[in-house]
Amino acid sequence: MFRFFAILFVVAFGLELWGLITIGSWIGGWNTVVLVILTGILGAWLARQQGMQVFRMVQHQLSRGQMPTDSLIDGVLILIGGILLLLPGFVTDVIGLVFLIPYTRMIIRHLLKRWLWKLISSGRVQLFFRR
Repeated sequence: MFRFFAILFVVAFGLELWGLITIGSWIGGWNTVVLVILTGILGAWLARQQGMQVFRMVQHQLSRGQMPTDSLIDGVLILIGGILLLLPGFVTDVIGLVFLIPYTRMIIRHLLKRWLWKLISSGRVQLFFRR
């Protein structure tokens, strides 16, 4: 598992560096820096907006006695998307935006739930609850 994440980190870093150099050669170095800063600001604003909306949805569902599973998954995806948008680079920005846009987040949530259900039903993941 460690090898997988190490390779993923190196590949992601290489893609980000390649993207920054390529964009920098097209629009200039300072414009690239400004664009990276603006995507960070946009990401923080969008993550805050979407996060507050999900927080209100969780409160509403809890007040009605419902379990807010989809809303909690949305909250985790928004957190990941916000972190990705704060990282410098365009590849992480695109992935972060995909996590923050409600329609694409719904698709990711569905795929994630289906993947987790397969893991749990196959016995590869076990859940233990304390009382």
